Amino acid sequence: MEKKQIKSYEEAVEYICGIPRFTSKNTMEESRAFLRKLGNPGERMKVIHVAGTNGKGSVCAYLCGVLKSAGYTACRFTSPHLTDIRERFVIDGKMITREAFFEAFLTVYEHLPWEDLRGNGGYHPTFFEYLFFMAMLLFEKAGTDYCVLETGLGGRLDATNTVLKKEIAIITHLGMDHMEYLGDTPEKIAKEKAGIMKAGSPVVFWKTEEQVDKVLMEEAEKLCIPAFSVSKSDYTFLTFHNKSIDFSYQSLYYDSVRLCVHTMARYQMENATLALRALEILFGDGRLTPKTMQKGLQEVFWAGRMEEVKPGVFVDGAHNEDGIRAFLETVALDGCTSDRHLLFGVVQDKEYGRMMEEILSSRLFSDISLVQIKNGRSLAADKLSEVFTQYTGRKTACYRSAREALEAALGAKKEDERVYIAGSLYLVGEIKELL
Repeated sequence: MEKKQIKSYEEAVEYICGIPRFTSKNTMEESRAFLRKLGNPGERMKVIHVAGTNGKGSVCAYLCGVLKSAGYTACRFTSPHLTDIRERFVIDGKMITREAFFEAFLTVYEHLPWEDLRGNGGYHPTFFEYLFFMAMLLFEKAGTDYCVLETGLGGRLDATNTVLKKEIAIITHLGMDHMEYLGDTPEKIAKEKAGIMKAGSPVVFWKTEEQVDKVLMEEAEKLCIPAFSVSKSDYTFLTFHNKSIDFSYQSLYYDSVRLCVHTMARYQMENATLALRALEILFGDGRLTPKTMQKGLQEVFWAGRMEEVKPGVFVDGAHNEDGIRAFLETVALDGCTSDRHLLFGVVQDKEYGRMMEEILSSRLFSDISLVQIKNGRSLAADKLSEVFTQYTGRKTACYRSAREALEAALGAKKEDERVYIAGSLYLVGEIKELL
């Protein structure tokens, strides 16, 4: 028996997307062993590692934007992607080419033992591991000054945590998500996320709640590393201006710095503040001037987070309870004086009942339509409808596809009304692809 010959970018993507059908989670020892088999790509890179429940991708984007403004090159590995798998790999601000993707795919593929290709008792990278290994090969070849890695799920046992040497670890806002893997209490989840901390490098984390912060501080103390908390007291909202947010950041070196982020999402002030504080601590010498911060943040665009995809139509990747709260906070202050409409779709392993409860209690939307996502983990529209009826005592529009839901919403929308689409990044990706 021989390995199937993969001859094109399209076949490579098809192979990777099929991996979940025949693999299961591997141990860290197995993942590290395979990374060694590849030659330990990236072991000399300056790695900034980001974990957390919400805001990881945004923090990574802001880190890279400010690093570029400061004169450094950076590569970035994030997930999930919205419409193109190559979105996960960005080098010096640009998504990689199909040719680069295919070359990295083949390098990993060539190191797979043929007898293990269908999971016959041997090691095979998971979907996420395969992409991570490709990222390390691509980034080492690119030779950028910094490498920014976002964890996939958790931290301690995440494939990205096979990287042993890091410049700094960053832990974003923590909440209750992926509890079947990470634990059923905030403390257990915090301990898993804290697993990205490594001796010899500091950690910066978002101050969430007392019991969570205590876990993070204790884990840092065990490693004898400095830990810095960041909170809402480190920034101040100033004003909305042309669908952008002006806010001030309490710098370690320059007192209060006025900044602007090109988004309506108020939660991005939190993510930008966390990124700036981490870089100030990393450099430790005031190298990030106010001008560098301003330029770096202004040039960042992070798709799918309160993104206006058509006039008056916004998508947001809020996909858990905390994310929905942050989404609703922004919607409540959007200045809309007419009706708001919501398209809502989730995957079945989320706390969708609580998410729905948050949405309904906000009373921000004149109507809510429920959408079944294409993803295999999608919650069926009729199941979502049952939850809606349970809370409201009435039925609502249900759509079996994002296309149906979008066409109906756009057809009914009046000029001064707004349509919001939230509940899952998979749904956001489907909508963006349709448009």
